[in-house]
Amino acid sequence: MTTPRRPLTIAHVTGEIGFSGGELQVFLLLEGLRKRGHHSVLLCPPESRSLREAVRRGIEARPIRAGNEWSLRSMWEIRRELQASAPDLVHLHTGRANWLGGLAAWYLGLPALTTRRMDRAVKRDARTRFIYGRVVQRAVAISGAVRARLIEGGVPAAMIRLIPSAVDPELLYPQHGRAATRAAAGLAETPLLLVVAALVHRKGIDVLLAALAHLADEGLRPVLWIAGQGPARPALEKQARELRFDGQVRFLGQRSDVADLLSACDVFILPSRHEGLGVAALEAMAAGRPIVATRVGGLAEAVVHERTGLLVPPEDPAALAKALAKLLRDPELRARLAAEGPARVAEGYRADDLVEAYEGLYCEVLLEAGRS
Repeated sequence: MTTPRRPLTIAHVTGEIGFSGGELQVFLLLEGLRKRGHHSVLLCPPESRSLREAVRRGIEARPIRAGNEWSLRSMWEIRRELQASAPDLVHLHTGRANWLGGLAAWYLGLPALTTRRMDRAVKRDARTRFIYGRVVQRAVAISGAVRARLIEGGVPAAMIRLIPSAVDPELLYPQHGRAATRAAAGLAETPLLLVVAALVHRKGIDVLLAALAHLADEGLRPVLWIAGQGPARPALEKQARELRFDGQVRFLGQRSDVADLLSACDVFILPSRHEGLGVAALEAMAAGRPIVATRVGGLAEAVVHERTGLLVPPEDPAALAKALAKLLRDPELRARLAAEGPARVAEGYRADDLVEAYEGLYCEVLLEAGRS
């Protein structure tokens, strides 16, 4: 793979205020690029957690407003910050950044690329044609499913590169460990299920709660921890109360001790309706946890059915309950699936793989633009 002849300056643009799997990927990349001697500048909204995180980590960050996709003021603000940071190229990380940051980069004549992380349709319209025909030189898809959506939206296959999301296993060592984490929660030997996800409709947590009711009908009452925050939390808490899950289901909120939560759980679950790839599933595999996940998007590519986990159809509480019951009743199967997780992550889903792939892609873009 081609490596840069000199340290690069890369401007990264995001328009998101929240902080979830996509933002984790951005910071994995920023940290990895820094270790390789490159300089990154993060352009992000002033109220975003990304800005606070960049300051905490000592990564250069410049606040930009990106609230309205049609705001000329926002575009000119991004343009001003790009001029000030003088990057070699611009990396666009969200849909809003594609438009506002892409226009700013195009106006300045800066080479640009974009990463798409969502497994949803790409509109075949004038804006898509402009972004992928004039603004960016390459489009990165984090999974084969996302790549397919780009092609369906009219993006030329030749300009798409596949660079999967990744995890750094070294960041997933628990501080307290399984026994201490479970003891602190008073779990003893009670089976524990875990989901780590933003509490939004597409993550399918409501389907998981319905599946838990199916398990109760079979005499299985594992504890479920739900780690994450989001607008669906009140509705999910109401659903749990109506299903009389008091004491069985715990909403943990946003947590910074995911490694300890993973070490404590017996089965990790990701019941998504849609998923570009599913960073949480990669983390669970890296931590050696068996998984039950839905057969959607890149999630169905990362989790190998009956090797690292069990895959079920989305929107199907009965199928989800059946898979969970199978694992809860078979500790040997749980152990076999768990043991394969780290090996699966090593097959191209490690942070070093991601950083090396992007470094090579930056070289490719710069060579094509005559800026190497």
